Amino acid sequence: MTHRIAVYVRDGLLAMELGIVHRLFGQAHSDSGDALYEVTTCTDVPGPVRTDSDVHILVERGLDAVAEADTVIVPASDADYETDGVALSPLFRVVTNQRLASICTGAFVLAAAGVLDGKRATTHWKSASRFAELYPTVLLDPNVLYTEDGNILTAAGEASGIDLCLYMIRQDFGAAVANRVARGTVVPPHRSGGQAQYIDTPVPQTYGTSTAGTQEWALSNLGASLSVEDLARRQSMSVRTLSRRFMAEVGISPARWIVAQRVQRARELLENTDLTVERIAHDTGFGTATSLRNQLAAELGVSPSAYRATFRVGGRLA
Repeated sequence: MTHRIAVYVRDGLLAMELGIVHRLFGQAHSDSGDALYEVTTCTDVPGPVRTDSDVHILVERGLDAVAEADTVIVPASDADYETDGVALSPLFRVVTNQRLASICTGAFVLAAAGVLDGKRATTHWKSASRFAELYPTVLLDPNVLYTEDGNILTAAGEASGIDLCLYMIRQDFGAAVANRVARGTVVPPHRSGGQAQYIDTPVPQTYGTSTAGTQEWALSNLGASLSVEDLARRQSMSVRTLSRRFMAEVGISPARWIVAQRVQRARELLENTDLTVERIAHDTGFGTATSLRNQLAAELGVSPSAYRATFRVGGRLA
């Protein structure tokens, strides 16, 4: 069944974010080639909508499109940068129980309506302080690329909208579909770390070359007994220097990065193969099925079998 998405746009729309939503969800197809999403752009009053560039877009649908949608996505607008925040949007006169998502400062729209009260959310790091002042009841986390709390998701910035869309596709239709969309868009299916790696801070002169080569090597050897010391030797750095470099490039420590990549690989194997949990634990470097179960429970809150049952329909449970 096709999942229907309404993209709610406003005056001053950040055009890139509208393009991200249409492009990524528009590329999601089943194995037989059927479109998995139907994406419709809507606004308060149908007609021309100004963007943040020198063009306008013609939006033909009004808020009636929201009533038909399973998911409503709110991109940012340049109006979100006004010091007093945004006014309550007419959108929330028609929203019922749809999944809601925002990109960048689109989170201000959700917060102004109160739907983020008591929920974890994020927004662009440049706007985080003002957001926290305006909406103190929101559990703001300015250090992540995106959040999910119940049926509400938020993305940190424009490019983080890509991460969020891929995450939603993965949740809806599994890793294989999301990975195909990522390849078609020439972006990674998952980025580790958070906004810390993008905040405008001076780069210490003691940093050496990029750790990209070491990361690639580690990804090819996840089944081995990797340690931070192994990565440091591969990079020809001390552990301390490597750790600083990782934090600057990726936003997390090397040890956390290794675990994150192993969890990601385990998820892919659970979704796309019939390998037993024991074999997946071995191939991803967790060693034992118990270790893998504990790690998945800590990271995702589910067991390997429950995860596979959700994301691999018809798959043999291990």
